[in-house]
Parts: sequence; structure tokens; C-alpha cells
Amino acid sequence: MTDGRRDRKLAQTRLALLAALRERLAERPLEEINVRELAEAADVSEATFYNHFPTKTDLAVYFVQLWSIDAGWHAAAADRHGPRAAITAIFDATAADVARAPRVMGEVIAVQARLSGKATPPPLTALEKRLAFPDRPGVDAIDALGLDGLLPPRIAAARACGELPADVDDSAAFLALTSVFFGVPLLLARRAPAAIAAAYRAQLAIVWAGLAATAGKDPS
Repeated sequence: MTDGRRDRKLAQTRLALLAALRERLAERPLEEINVRELAEAADVSEATFYNHFPTKTDLAVYFVQLWSIDAGWHAAAADRHGPRAAITAIFDATAADVARAPRVMGEVIAVQARLSGKATPPPLTALEKRLAFPDRPGVDAIDALGLDGLLPPRIAAARACGELPADVDDSAAFLALTSVFFGVPLLLARRAPAAIAAAYRAQLAIVWAGLAATAGKDPS
């Protein structure tokens, strides 16, 4: 098998396993899903599964990697409108994902919360990115940065360009944004997933106003 065919097979296998996981997470939590059924659904052996992902949790982290690529693509497309617009684009893209598959995203967020340490999955290949997001031009140049990589540079850029006060505390801003990011879907994903986009926008407006109002003040 040539390197090109091998790379394509690797990417297709990983994405097939992820598709199998997504389908099952729509109905059951991760702990009720076994590796055998995922491998069978993707038409590979259990040994092949473990060649790609040491555990089911690693496959869930792969989901997060791909979310990060998509969110990063939307943020990069919105950067020309300013850093706050780029941050909003991350939330809008996530809201759309949750609305399409509310139980899946809720379970993945729960998996992230349960992780005892920082996962270090292998980097995504350019081919994986293109196959996962065929309608995202230039997606192969986007890195899977996660919220830790997507938000802080844009918070700093918002201060630098005047979209946030210059003395806003970056750590406080990051905490506020991530609290909204995780909290809104956990509250609404099961009962009102279509409301997440509007709730995100409303909470972001509160965060921006709150950061502006408290900038430079002693938090004690």
C-alpha cells in the first residue's frame, strides 16, 4: 500500500470509528458503549481500534479535536470582523453542533469534565481535516487548539484593539467565557437545544458588559 493510500485508509478508519461513536452517543452514555460494537460498526477489528485509540475516551477526545478544528475555522473566518466576533463565531458554531446532536455534545462535555489529566492525542493529518470537513476551504491549515488556544489570544486582541478595556483581567475573561461555553449546553441541550444559540448570545452580552464594568476594580 502506498503512503497516500495508507494515509487515506488511516483517516477513513478514524472517522468511521468516530461516526460509530456519535451514532451511539445519541442514545447511550459512553460507559454503556463497548469497543467491540464500535469496531464492528466501522468494519474493523478490535485490534485495529486499539491501534488508533487506546481507549473509548481517546476516541471521544478525537471528537473534541475535530470540534476544535471546526471552531477554529469559523473563528479564523470571523477574525477580520474583530476578536469579539471571532469568539462569538466559536460559540455560534458550537450551538449549531449541539442543536444537531444535543445528547452527543452533552456526553462529550461530560467526558471532558471527567478527564483526570490533559489528553495528548496524536495530531490530526491534513487529510483527516479535509475528509471531516470537505466544505471548509483551507481547513487543513487549522490546528486543533481547544478553548485554551482559541480564546486567550482573542481576549488579548480584544483588549489591544479597544473591544475590551485595556485593564480587563485575561484570566477572569477566560473563566467567564468557558463557564458560559460549558454551562449553557449542560442546562439546555436536553430540553431546549434550539435555544442554545440565542442563550449563548445573551450570555456573551452579559460577559462583555460585566468585564467592561469591573475592569480595573479590585475583585475582593
